[in-house]
Amino acid sequence: MPIYLETRGTSSISLVVHHIRRRTHSSSSSSRLRFQRGGGAEQRRGMAAAQGSGVPAALALSSGHTMPSVGLGVWRMDSPAIRDLIHSALRIGYRHFDCAADYQNEAEVGDALAEAFQTGLVKREDLFITTKLWNSDHGHVVEACKDSLKKLRLDYLDLYLIHFPVATRHTGVGTTASALGDDGVLDIDTTISLETTWHAMEDLVSMGLVRSIGISNYDIFLTRDCLAYAKIKPAVNQIETHPYFQRDCLVKFCQKHGILVTAHTPLGGSTANTEWFGSVSCLDDPVIKSLAEKYGKTPAQLVLRWGLQRNTVVIPKTSKEERLQENFAVFDFAISDEDMEKMRSIDRKYRTNQPAKFWGIDLFA
Repeated sequence: MPIYLETRGTSSISLVVHHIRRRTHSSSSSSRLRFQRGGGAEQRRGMAAAQGSGVPAALALSSGHTMPSVGLGVWRMDSPAIRDLIHSALRIGYRHFDCAADYQNEAEVGDALAEAFQTGLVKREDLFITTKLWNSDHGHVVEACKDSLKKLRLDYLDLYLIHFPVATRHTGVGTTASALGDDGVLDIDTTISLETTWHAMEDLVSMGLVRSIGISNYDIFLTRDCLAYAKIKPAVNQIETHPYFQRDCLVKFCQKHGILVTAHTPLGGSTANTEWFGSVSCLDDPVIKSLAEKYGKTPAQLVLRWGLQRNTVVIPKTSKEERLQENFAVFDFAISDEDMEKMRSIDRKYRTNQPAKFWGIDLFA
């Protein structure tokens, strides 16, 4: 059963449960086999039946807008493949795309979306598009947002996030190479406070460029401070969280204060982070593999469903169409409370996405 969040007042989040048809264990097993073979029209019809409207559940934001609970992250998505992947995702039912200036593929995403609008594949108002302010543009928020809008070929963003809670030396709007000093350490700009950056983000809302604003990679203390100085509270905090890095305290703090948590790296990075950071994926954990077998699902589907049942948004990335289908088919089963506790027990407090490799400094230390 997908979970919907509805904000009440300024500090609490209540749950509204939307019931959908649940498949039997045997049909789930058959579905898993179809995913492993690449899927097809039958699979898509099955997903549409399970989800009713053919789109994922939506979560309410404090801004009054709603956000699909399953999205597609475009980090490290190769430019030549973006058009086909975006269009395939739209046909499967994705309506949420997570972008960033730093991913250096906003223009390709924008071209794919423009073609989808022109051909009638989808309407702009049916999509939720997120992108992010890069570290070196904290002193140029309006210009950076307009640059992203131009590349994405959009009139407005559904959500604009501060990518990391640090301002670095400005290297030109839209230029996202890490600004390193002669010592190889990130060149942090100590003249720009996060409060200053946030108030510039708020201006984007009043200008009509952005519908919702939020933060990313903020811990409890930084999130608390943002709540204290914000005129418009952050609608979202996008953080790394997965079964090996559950961060329950941060998730609970955000939810208590009406901030929706989006889980980036919801599968623990899998192959991508193993290649870049040498990290270990939770998908190979014996507990996860055993539970996936029990529910007739793949380990990735189980982990994504776990994220949904924590009332977080999940934005897995993939460059394979069969994985697009697999990652979206997570609404036709529910993990029991007992099995949620089993997954809770495998937390390693293990971060897999570590930009210190490129910055010469660990901002999370």
